[in-house]
Amino acid sequence: MVHRCIYKAPPPPFPAFKPPHKPKTLIYVAARFESSLELEPNPPSLRLGPHTGRDPTVKKPEWLRQKAPQGEKYEEVKESLSRLKLNTVCEEAQCPNIGECWNGGGDGIATATIMVLGDTCTRGCRFCAVKTSRNPAPPDPMEPYNTAEAVASWGVDYIVLTSVDRDDLPDGGSGHFAETVKAMKRLKPDIMVECLTSDFRGDLAAVSTLMHSGLDVFAHNIETVKRLQRIVRDPRAGYDQSLSVLKHAKLSKEGMVTKSSIMLGLGETNDELKETMADLRAIDVDILTLGQYLQPTPLHLTVKEFVSPEKFAFWKDYGESIGFRYIASGPLVRSSYRAGELFVQTMVKERAKHT
Repeated sequence: MVHRCIYKAPPPPFPAFKPPHKPKTLIYVAARFESSLELEPNPPSLRLGPHTGRDPTVKKPEWLRQKAPQGEKYEEVKESLSRLKLNTVCEEAQCPNIGECWNGGGDGIATATIMVLGDTCTRGCRFCAVKTSRNPAPPDPMEPYNTAEAVASWGVDYIVLTSVDRDDLPDGGSGHFAETVKAMKRLKPDIMVECLTSDFRGDLAAVSTLMHSGLDVFAHNIETVKRLQRIVRDPRAGYDQSLSVLKHAKLSKEGMVTKSSIMLGLGETNDELKETMADLRAIDVDILTLGQYLQPTPLHLTVKEFVSPEKFAFWKDYGESIGFRYIASGPLVRSSYRAGELFVQTMVKERAKHT
């Protein structure tokens, strides 16, 4: 057997000098499914990729500017949520309407969208500011009861519950979600509960668990048009999967009100948006919200267009013309926007009379 000796020279006392690296021209290449997006030959210096980054030359239009949240009721709601260790999508997703909702808007009734199952999501959608992890902390077993206590103390008639995605849980968290609804109904039987849910990985049994918890409105967001799904959402989500969840919710319980939401300004075309709205109506979705996508950080998707209030008004009229019972459409509208709550309450009561 021949043994080969390999001599390793000791490291030099100082790092080797390297000449300055000559920067190369950056080439922005889109994946095959992104090929229809317009490439920029000279992207701004802060652009981090073909779909992320922030253009320092683009300013938000005046209609998107909001005052910093403040006020006595705002502080009361914030203290209540902190004391009971509850999370809200208002804070986690950096909602621009937090001041209006927590201060009570025009009717003086403060509302917040409670986020159950913790504050950490197992998915990484490229539009969302909620923090992510493959293995988030287990759900707090007291969260359903703390949530019910907080909501009952606010004296509201309508509440929206939402959650992070929990792909780490066998049922996607639907049992925990359902127990939260039941706890609220026990403390305040007349309260109307809207649940804005994940897709539970397409597990329709998990959807059924929540459907029979006593909720009044089932909401799940399709988020964007079909072409942009793979760019905007985590790969575990999908257009057809979302439609399947919404359809199953409608069929699972007679008279159930269903709802979805679409972000505008991500590069969708008018025809694509009409197609998505038609697909939602084909499965009898009752309510649709349309709002402007706003980039939370430079690492998230870049805004392709700031859609004007006039165009949002057009989409509201168009949606109602094809059969949606209610459309909330505006630059600052979000999927749990409080402006539509009174109408939804009336709709739920009407449906209850006929079932």
